[in-house]
Amino acid sequence: MSRTDIDNLNRPHPEERPEGASRRIGPPPSFETGALRPPQDEGGERSQPQKKREKRDVHGWIVLDKPVGMTSTHAVAVVKRLFAAKRAGHAGTLDPLASGCLPIALGEATKTVPFVMDGRKIYLFTVRWGEERDTDDAEGRVVATSEDRPTEKAIRALLPQFTGTIEQVPPRFSAVKVEGERAYDLARDGETVELASRPVDIHRLDLTSVPDADHALFEAECGKGTYVRALARDMGRALGCRGHVSALRRATVGPFPEKLMIPLEQLEALCHRAAIGEGNLADALLPVETALDDIPALAVSRADAARLQRGQAVLLRGRDAPIFRGTVHVTASGQLIALAEVDRGEIVPKRVFNLAGILGSASLRKGI
Repeated sequence: MSRTDIDNLNRPHPEERPEGASRRIGPPPSFETGALRPPQDEGGERSQPQKKREKRDVHGWIVLDKPVGMTSTHAVAVVKRLFAAKRAGHAGTLDPLASGCLPIALGEATKTVPFVMDGRKIYLFTVRWGEERDTDDAEGRVVATSEDRPTEKAIRALLPQFTGTIEQVPPRFSAVKVEGERAYDLARDGETVELASRPVDIHRLDLTSVPDADHALFEAECGKGTYVRALARDMGRALGCRGHVSALRRATVGPFPEKLMIPLEQLEALCHRAAIGEGNLADALLPVETALDDIPALAVSRADAARLQRGQAVLLRGRDAPIFRGTVHVTASGQLIALAEVDRGEIVPKRVFNLAGILGSASLRKGI
């Protein structure tokens, strides 16, 4: 990851769909004008306003097994509410019709989101042959059909063409920007959206089963920016039978495999038990540094850690000097201190972590 990427770690994720907000016209109602009166009980007495729930410092990762039908934005809001966390964000949009791995960062973990987004993803998906749709999934309108159906042999023979670095045109209904506008917004308004192709990496593409003539199941391991919907569309065109994604599940995102996912119902139950003193919220959290598995670690003294936390560079000499250059995550006594750049023994902090509050438990990672 480049120095520019490190400097931009706190930028919000650009691919989530914006949600509409209502706007009030004119002055707000007030008690004085009588437009809005404070609530009263049956006896006419004014009831006390409900106390606002206090937000907490919570730091770590939740690997949510997102259910079908829920947006990524809604999932983040639910998790943030359950933990009463001050900050939350996700590491890569998962469409409402898709299920599976949605890593959600709480607190200081939000500073590590770009490292997760740069990681590989594994998808399990079903292609329905015979129909191409404008959204390239089951939600859209049928735009082309075919009576032809591919044989298993033909599908397997095609897979090498879609493995490696390939050129891919994103779906019309995607978060790609066109002159400052999201493509899906333009497509919904009926505008013709012409998107340029771009290189994407598909490290592995396997046909796992062919349950019937209309469907085929695949597993794909791909890099950042790959659209599985576009992959299904392009395979259908290449086979001459058209196709779209009818089911999609994300199994892995970067350092977060399927075994770490927790269903929403289980997470809600755990938070409820913690609220009544029968559990610990940290039991569901992974440590902030889980996202930094591919980033070299550098241990420093408590004195050097204090300087880095104040934003000051540290120069290491002799036996303690690092022999590499680039991005590192700095620790002291096993605690994450900062993300930094190392060059010729100098450690320059780029993002400093303040991990006071509820922290993720390293014990959750045992057995990975």
